[in-house]
Formats: sequence, C-alpha cells, structure tokens
Amino acid sequence: MDDIRSYLAPVIIIGVIAIIFAIYLARDVMRKDTGTPEMRNISDRIFEGALAYLKRQYRTIAILAVVTSVVLGVLVYFFEKDQQTTRALITSLSFLFGAALSGISGFIGMYVAVRSNIRTAAGARKSLADAMNVALRGGAVSGFLVVALALLGVASVYLIVYQFAEGALPTVAETPYWIVGFAFGASFVALFAQLGGGIYTKAADVGADLVGKFEAGIPEDDPRNPAVIADLVGDNVGDCAGRGADLFESSSAEFIGAMVLGVALYKASGAGDDSISWIFFPLLVGAVGVICSLVGLLTVRPKGAISDPMGELNRGFYVVSALAAVGLFGLSYWVLPYGQWQFALCGVIGIVTSIAFLFITQYYTAGTYRPVREIADQSRRGVATNMISGLSVGMETTGLPAVVISVALLASYSLGNSVDFPSDAAVSAGIFGTAVATMGMLMSAAYILAMDTFGPITDNAGGIVEMSNQPESVREVTDALDSVGNTTKALTKGYAVGTAALAAFLLFSAFLEEVNRFKGVGNEVERVVNVAEPKVFVGGLIGAMIVFLFTSLAIRAVGNAAGDMIEEVRRQFRADPGIMAGTSQPDYARCVDISVRSALREMVLPGALAVAGPVVVGAALGWEAAAGLLMIGTIAGILMALFLNNGGGAWDNAKKYIEAGNLKDENGNILGKGSDAHNAAVVGDTVGDPFKDTAGPSLHVLIKLFATITLVLAPLFI
Repeated sequence: MDDIRSYLAPVIIIGVIAIIFAIYLARDVMRKDTGTPEMRNISDRIFEGALAYLKRQYRTIAILAVVTSVVLGVLVYFFEKDQQTTRALITSLSFLFGAALSGISGFIGMYVAVRSNIRTAAGARKSLADAMNVALRGGAVSGFLVVALALLGVASVYLIVYQFAEGALPTVAETPYWIVGFAFGASFVALFAQLGGGIYTKAADVGADLVGKFEAGIPEDDPRNPAVIADLVGDNVGDCAGRGADLFESSSAEFIGAMVLGVALYKASGAGDDSISWIFFPLLVGAVGVICSLVGLLTVRPKGAISDPMGELNRGFYVVSALAAVGLFGLSYWVLPYGQWQFALCGVIGIVTSIAFLFITQYYTAGTYRPVREIADQSRRGVATNMISGLSVGMETTGLPAVVISVALLASYSLGNSVDFPSDAAVSAGIFGTAVATMGMLMSAAYILAMDTFGPITDNAGGIVEMSNQPESVREVTDALDSVGNTTKALTKGYAVGTAALAAFLLFSAFLEEVNRFKGVGNEVERVVNVAEPKVFVGGLIGAMIVFLFTSLAIRAVGNAAGDMIEEVRRQFRADPGIMAGTSQPDYARCVDISVRSALREMVLPGALAVAGPVVVGAALGWEAAAGLLMIGTIAGILMALFLNNGGGAWDNAKKYIEAGNLKDENGNILGKGSDAHNAAVVGDTVGDPFKDTAGPSLHVLIKLFATITLVLAPLFI
C-alpha cells in the first residue's frame, strides 16, 4: 500500500493545488466591478434561470442515474463469475460517485460563468484588456476545478476500492477493472447534461432569432424579445454546464482506460514493485498537465490596447504545450522502468495532435480564412447557396482531422511497439503508446476548458451590455470578444473530438483486455475482431446507425422545442403591443420555463437510445458484435461530430463576418446587418446552431459512452 500511495500522493497534492488556484481565481473575479444596477438586474435574471434549469435537469438525471445504477449492479451480480456481490455493489456505488462528480463539474462551470459575465460586461466599459482578463480567469475557475475533480475522483475511488478488490491478479492490478463503473457514471451524466443543455440553448436561440430578427426586425439581445433571457441562460447550461461535465467525463474515462491497459505492461514487466508505475503513469501525466496549464494561464495577462485577443489566448496554449512536452520527458525518466523516451515521444505526439486540431479548427471556423469567407460570399446569392456552401465546408472539415488522428495513432503505436520488454508484450506496449498520446493531448484540458468557458461568458456579457443600453463603444468591445469566443468554443469542440477519437481506441483496447480477463485467456489472445463475421458487421452497422439516429433525434428535439418558443414569443407580441413600443416588459420567465420543459422532455429518447443500443447489441449478439458497434460507431461518430461542429461554427462566423462589415458588393458597398446577404447568413447560422451546440458536442460524449458501457458490461456480452 505504501508504494501505491507514493504514486498517488503527487496526484492528490496537485489536485488540491488546482482547487486552491481555482479558489484564488474565483476570488479575484468576484472582486471586480459589477457595473450598473440595470446590468446587475439582467445578470440576476440569467443566474436565476440557469439555476432553476439545472435543479430540474439534475433532479431528472439523478432519478435516471439511480435506476441505472441498480440495473447495473443486478447485471454485474448475475454475470460476473467471481466476487459477484462485492463487484456488483462497488460497480453501482462507483457509478453513482462518477455521476455525482460529473454533475458537480457541470454545476461549477455554469455557476462561475454566470457570476463572471456581469463582471466582464463591466470590464468592457473600461477596456478590452480588462474584460478579456475577467472572462478568461472566470473560465479558468471551471477548467481547473473540473480537472482537479477528475484526478481526485479517480485517485480516491482507486484507494477505496483497493481495500476490497480480489481476483486472479495482484490487488494493485485488479483494482482498475473494478472502478470502470466510475467512468460509466461520468459518461452517463455528461451525455444528458450536454444533450439537455444543448436542446435548451438552441431552442431559445432559434426562437429568439426567427421571431425577433426576422419577424419583428429587432436586433439580437434586444430587451423587447421575450426569449432573450432564455437565450442567455442557454449559453451557460449548454456551453458551460454541459462542457464541464463532458471534460470531466473525458479525463476520468481516459485515466481509467489507460490504467487498465497499464495492467498488461505490469504483467509483462514481471509484476514487481517498479512495474506498478505502468498503472499509475496516466494519472501522473494528468497531474503534470495541471501544473503546465496553471503556468500557461498566468502568462496570459492582457494589458493596454490589444489588437489580437485570439493571439493572446493562443500564446498561453503554446506555453502549456511546451511545458507539457518537457514535463513528459522528466516524468517518463523518473517513473518508467524502460521505454522512457519512446513513451515520452508518444505523449508529445498527443500534444502535437492537439495543436494540429487547434490550427485546423481555427482555419475552418475563423473569419480570417477561406472557408468562412466563402460561405459569407455565397450568402450574397441567397439562402440556398449559403446552405450549400456551409454543408460543403462541414463535410470538408472531416478530411484533415481524420489524417491527423490516423498519423497520431500509427506513430504512437509504432513507438510503443518498439520498446524492448523482458517478455512478449509488443502489442500491449503499442496500445499503451496510443494511451500515452491520449494523455498527452489531455494535459492541456484545464486551459482548453478555460478557453471554452471564455466563449459563453463573453456572449452573455454582450447580451447584458445590449439589454442595459450601454454605449456603442462598450458593445464593440464585447462583440470583439464574442467573435473570439465563438472561435474558442469551436476549438474546444475540435479538441474534444480529437481526444474522443484517441480515447475511443484506448477504451476499445481496454474493452478487449476486460474480455480477456473475464475469459481467463492469455494477454495476446482476443486481439482480432473479424469484420467478415456477420454479427460483427451487423454490430458495426447498428453502431453507425445509432450515430445517425441520435443526431436526427437531437436536431429534431431542437426543432420541436424551438417551435414552442416561437409560438410563445409571437403570442406575447400579439397580446401586448406595449412590448414592441418599449412601454411594458416581456414575460421572460415564461420563455425560460418553456425551454426547461422542452429540453427535459426531448433529451430522454436520444439519451435512452445511446444507453440501450450497446447493451441490446452486446447481450443479443455477443462481445464480438459489441466490439463491432464500438469500432464502427466510433468512426462514424467522430466524422459526424467534426462535420456538425465545424460546419455549424463556420456558418456562425460567416454571419458575424458580414455583421462586422467585411462583405461588400461589386461596387464596394458594405453588405451589413439587414441586407439580403445578412438575412441568408442568419438562416445558415440558425440551421448550424443545433449542429454545433446540440448534436455535435453530444456525439463525442456518445462515443465515449459506447466505450464505457461496453467496458462495464463486458461480462454480460460473453
């Protein structure tokens, strides 16, 4: 036990440091100016709406989680072959623990963002630097707390379960197999949090845009629009709460999956005292990443006149990446018994992959590059050409990321495969190399989540400025930050898809390890899944089908919920002409309530499909079919998520490109707000909204849910 604690102690200490740092950032943000009474009134409405939604959503998710934990425990009890009662109880409880921490992560992300938006708006009255500093530090509170919870959660559940785990392997190696329920619980809550939040935010956004902009002809975030508060609330419950739960789930699932793969190298190394380093190395990599992210964040201290806010954020990311590369080599030589430089390079491959995704996503979603400008230019010819161009760009965006992922997997596998182990463990070492690449990509997770939460904070700040009738100069500051925020949100989604892709291979390999463990076969036996087998092919076909059907249900859910919102906004305009005249106030609470009820109702069916699909396929057709579903469903899900995220982001920024006055006709006249080109771009943006904020982000959670549920229920499928 002492050796185990020597590995976990640094993880726990760094997790605590991350929490202390997050508290420091939160206190710094909370001391900032909160602006005028009008601004505070609007911010309070957003906070109340977001809190009300999360309470109702988490109450629903809690009921689903408790029921699922009971069913999970029963299945494990009946299908495990050893220690059935203990394993069933631990699986259920670890599932609930993971679910609870995932929910807490989402709540933290939302709470801090809502408290930061008013201070960002107030900072915009002084300078762009002040507003940017508040927004980034507010987002960083969520980033560091979420990653800290993942580290502390996995470390603590390991230490607790270690006291009870028994099996064919030594306890230190047996325990990772016992805690996979923790990862499933995190994935379960993350899916519903991301899906429900995405439905909520886009129902409000689409309803507010279609009636407010098109029918009533009023600006975005105009206080006369009854749906505007619901729209601003949605930015927090979707982009903040959902993404916080998502990245907690990503970190937790990858940590545990990599620990399971480390067990194979533990056995290959002779199961000695030094060998346990393979099991705990992934957690140590995550801990080093937190320190690197902390230093990187502190290097971003915008002052004076800022000409390129995105450049400031990118600089911090590059600092994190450089420190992470150095940290990987130091950690590898300190901890690993052999293969130090090979596995360190595997981690560097993951870091380079994250940078590549940064550039690729920025290229396809920022207004300074060809794709967004192409969509904006096509908007001059009408809605149809805008739609065709946007769909084309979305499909194009799958190309480069697929190549990058392929190169990363092949390179990291080859490096791991080249390590000279004392026994025949080449395949296991190669797969562990891909796991280290995934860990390398996740080293910047805290900083990436800070950049992501930066987006909805600045978006909300712009809404507060607009609704409180601040001077145009203040709105220009928040618009500039909002445009950067759209790009950072798109970058984070690309990053999340990239980590999901690498992690899916990691977790797929962990699933095969679990099959081997349960069947009691050798380490290198069940490595081949024969796609020519009909049941494997059918499993893969169903996996790809679930991705498409899930996407359809998620987008349709937004359409249904938005329809309710549109009717309510129209009703209020008809019933009270004083709203448009500015003599009476809309019923904001009614629109918030409609979004809440619609989101909770509409999230159940796609969520149930995601959970039930792999279970039914595995139980009916066996573990090979479940492997086929996991393999092909992951590939389809990655490509679909890239298409939806980047296509929607490009549509959004094409609209903003036009609004910024960058599009001109043949005579050099600016085609700005209110022009036919802008109207076409608004339609494209509206279609892209459920792509990039509902279905796309939910898909990379779906990919990992496939992996964690098959990993937990492997005994059922054999």
